[in-house]
Amino acid sequence: MNFLAVSGSTRKTSTNTALLRVMANSAGPDHRVTVFDTVGDLPVFSPDLESAPLPRSVQDFAEMVRLSDGLILSSPEYVRSIPGGLKNAIDWLVSRDEIIDKPIALMHASHRGDDMLDQLRLVLSTVTTRFTDDPFLRVGLMKKTPGEIMEIMNETENRQAVTDFLQRFSEYCRQARMSP
Repeated sequence: MNFLAVSGSTRKTSTNTALLRVMANSAGPDHRVTVFDTVGDLPVFSPDLESAPLPRSVQDFAEMVRLSDGLILSSPEYVRSIPGGLKNAIDWLVSRDEIIDKPIALMHASHRGDDMLDQLRLVLSTVTTRFTDDPFLRVGLMKKTPGEIMEIMNETENRQAVTDFLQRFSEYCRQARMSP
Protein backbone atom coordinates (compact mmCIF):
# COMPACT_ATOMS: atom_id res chain seq x y z
CA MET A 1 0.00 0.00 0.00
CA ASN A 2 1.14 3.48 -0.87
CA PHE A 3 0.08 6.09 1.69
CA LEU A 4 0.43 9.85 1.65
CA ALA A 5 0.87 11.15 5.21
CA VAL A 6 -0.14 14.83 5.38
CA SER A 7 1.03 16.98 8.26
CA GLY A 8 -1.27 19.85 9.13
CA SER A 9 1.58 21.75 10.74
CA THR A 10 3.90 24.32 9.22
CA ARG A 11 6.43 24.14 12.07
CA LYS A 12 9.87 22.72 11.29
CA THR A 13 9.89 20.83 14.61
CA SER A 14 6.24 19.76 14.55
CA THR A 15 5.33 16.79 16.73
CA ASN A 16 2.73 15.69 14.15
CA THR A 17 5.27 15.79 11.34
CA ALA A 18 7.77 13.90 13.50
CA LEU A 19 5.13 11.27 14.26
CA LEU A 20 4.43 10.82 10.54
CA ARG A 21 8.16 10.60 9.75
CA VAL A 22 8.69 7.91 12.38
CA MET A 23 5.74 6.00 10.92
CA ALA A 24 7.18 6.35 7.41
CA ASN A 25 10.62 5.19 8.54
CA SER A 26 9.26 2.22 10.47
CA ALA A 27 6.73 1.04 7.88
CA GLY A 28 7.27 -2.54 6.83
CA PRO A 29 7.73 -3.80 3.28
CA ASP A 30 3.97 -3.88 2.66
CA HIS A 31 3.60 -0.13 3.23
CA ARG A 32 5.21 2.84 1.58
CA VAL A 33 4.53 6.11 3.42
CA THR A 34 5.42 9.47 1.89
CA VAL A 35 5.25 12.47 4.22
CA PHE A 36 3.84 15.72 2.83
CA ASP A 37 4.95 18.43 5.25
CA THR A 38 4.62 21.53 3.09
CA VAL A 39 0.98 22.60 3.45
CA GLY A 40 2.39 26.07 4.15
CA ASP A 41 3.84 26.22 0.63
CA LEU A 42 0.45 25.95 -1.07
CA PRO A 43 -1.00 29.28 -2.21
CA VAL A 44 -4.13 30.52 -0.49
CA PHE A 45 -7.08 28.77 -2.12
CA SER A 46 -9.19 30.79 -4.52
CA PRO A 47 -11.76 29.40 -6.94
CA ASP A 48 -10.31 31.86 -9.47
CA LEU A 49 -7.05 29.86 -9.42
CA GLU A 50 -8.73 26.48 -10.05
CA SER A 51 -8.77 26.86 -13.81
CA ALA A 52 -5.88 25.43 -15.74
CA PRO A 53 -3.08 25.61 -15.14
CA LEU A 54 -3.19 25.12 -11.41
CA PRO A 55 -0.32 26.54 -9.38
CA ARG A 56 2.57 24.04 -9.60
CA SER A 57 2.59 23.22 -5.87
CA VAL A 58 -1.14 22.43 -6.02
CA GLN A 59 -0.66 20.23 -9.12
CA ASP A 60 2.09 18.31 -7.34
CA PHE A 61 0.01 17.89 -4.16
CA ALA A 62 -3.08 16.72 -6.11
CA GLU A 63 -0.94 14.23 -8.02
CA MET A 64 0.48 12.82 -4.79
CA VAL A 65 -3.06 12.40 -3.48
CA ARG A 66 -4.15 10.73 -6.74
CA LEU A 67 -1.27 8.25 -6.69
CA SER A 68 -1.80 7.21 -3.06
CA ASP A 69 -3.96 4.32 -1.92
CA GLY A 70 -4.98 6.37 1.10
CA LEU A 71 -4.26 9.51 3.10
CA ILE A 72 -3.17 9.69 6.71
CA LEU A 73 -3.59 13.12 8.29
CA SER A 74 -1.95 14.30 11.50
CA SER A 75 -2.48 17.84 12.68
CA PRO A 76 -2.13 20.14 15.64
CA GLU A 77 -5.01 22.16 16.98
CA TYR A 78 -4.80 25.96 16.64
CA VAL A 79 -7.27 27.98 18.71
CA ARG A 80 -9.46 24.86 19.04
CA SER A 81 -9.68 24.57 15.25
CA ILE A 82 -8.13 23.10 12.10
CA PRO A 83 -4.90 24.94 11.24
CA GLY A 84 -5.27 27.28 8.27
CA GLY A 85 -2.62 25.50 6.19
CA LEU A 86 -4.34 22.13 6.44
CA LYS A 87 -7.78 23.58 5.76
CA ASN A 88 -6.31 25.40 2.75
CA ALA A 89 -4.82 22.12 1.42
CA ILE A 90 -8.20 20.41 1.78
CA ASP A 91 -9.92 23.36 0.08
CA TRP A 92 -7.66 22.87 -2.96
CA LEU A 93 -8.95 19.30 -3.27
CA VAL A 94 -12.67 19.88 -2.68
CA SER A 95 -13.73 20.29 -6.31
CA ARG A 96 -11.21 17.77 -7.65
CA ASP A 97 -11.67 14.06 -8.31
CA GLU A 98 -8.56 12.95 -6.38
CA ILE A 99 -10.22 13.20 -2.96
CA ILE A 100 -13.79 12.02 -3.59
CA ASP A 101 -13.29 8.28 -3.01
CA LYS A 102 -9.91 8.44 -1.28
CA PRO A 103 -9.67 6.52 2.01
CA ILE A 104 -8.53 8.83 4.82
CA ALA A 105 -7.57 8.08 8.43
CA LEU A 106 -6.27 10.23 11.26
CA MET A 107 -3.31 10.17 13.62
CA HIS A 108 -2.77 12.70 16.39
CA ALA A 109 0.34 13.58 18.39
CA SER A 110 -1.31 15.10 21.45
CA HIS A 111 -3.48 14.14 24.39
CA ARG A 112 -5.68 17.15 23.56
CA GLY A 113 -7.12 18.63 20.38
CA ASP A 114 -10.56 17.04 20.37
CA ASP A 115 -12.30 20.19 19.07
CA MET A 116 -10.02 20.27 16.00
CA LEU A 117 -10.40 16.53 15.48
CA ASP A 118 -14.20 16.83 15.57
CA GLN A 119 -14.08 19.63 12.98
CA LEU A 120 -11.61 17.71 10.82
CA ARG A 121 -13.79 14.60 10.94
CA LEU A 122 -16.77 16.67 9.77
CA VAL A 123 -14.80 18.27 6.92
CA LEU A 124 -13.28 14.97 5.78
CA SER A 125 -16.59 13.11 5.86
CA THR A 126 -17.92 15.89 3.61
CA VAL A 127 -15.14 15.80 0.99
CA THR A 128 -14.68 12.04 0.68
CA THR A 129 -16.99 9.07 0.80
CA ARG A 130 -14.20 7.03 2.39
CA PHE A 131 -13.21 8.84 5.58
CA THR A 132 -12.83 6.41 8.48
CA ASP A 133 -12.45 7.04 12.16
CA ASP A 134 -11.21 3.51 12.67
CA PRO A 135 -8.30 3.13 12.67
CA PHE A 136 -7.28 6.21 14.65
CA LEU A 137 -3.92 6.49 16.39
CA ARG A 138 -3.25 9.00 19.17
CA VAL A 139 0.07 9.27 20.96
CA GLY A 140 0.73 11.98 23.57
CA LEU A 141 3.87 13.64 22.20
CA MET A 142 3.13 17.29 22.86
CA LYS A 143 6.24 19.45 23.49
CA LYS A 144 8.60 16.60 22.65
CA THR A 145 11.54 17.07 20.31
CA PRO A 146 11.79 14.99 17.12
CA GLY A 147 14.54 12.96 18.81
CA GLU A 148 12.38 12.28 21.86
CA ILE A 149 9.50 11.34 19.59
CA MET A 150 11.67 8.83 17.76
CA GLU A 151 12.74 7.33 21.08
CA ILE A 152 9.14 7.13 22.37
CA MET A 153 7.84 5.69 19.11
CA ASN A 154 10.57 3.05 19.08
CA GLU A 155 9.20 1.58 22.30
CA THR A 156 7.73 -1.84 21.59
CA GLU A 157 4.10 -0.94 22.33
CA ASN A 158 4.24 2.20 20.15
CA ARG A 159 5.94 0.39 17.25
CA GLN A 160 3.20 -2.23 17.49
CA ALA A 161 0.51 0.49 17.57
CA VAL A 162 1.89 1.97 14.33
CA THR A 163 2.09 -1.46 12.70
CA ASP A 164 -1.48 -2.24 13.75
CA PHE A 165 -2.68 1.16 12.49
CA LEU A 166 -1.07 0.63 9.07
CA GLN A 167 -2.42 -2.93 8.81
CA ARG A 168 -5.96 -1.88 9.71
CA PHE A 169 -5.87 1.09 7.36
CA SER A 170 -4.52 -1.14 4.56
CA GLU A 171 -7.43 -3.51 5.07
CA TYR A 172 -9.87 -0.60 5.00
CA CYS A 173 -8.31 0.63 1.73
CA ARG A 174 -8.58 -2.84 0.17
CA GLN A 175 -12.25 -3.08 1.16
CA ALA A 176 -12.91 0.44 -0.16
CA ARG A 177 -11.41 -0.52 -3.53
CA MET A 178 -13.71 -3.52 -3.80
CA SER A 179 -16.93 -1.68 -2.92
CA PRO A 180 -18.66 0.58 -5.46
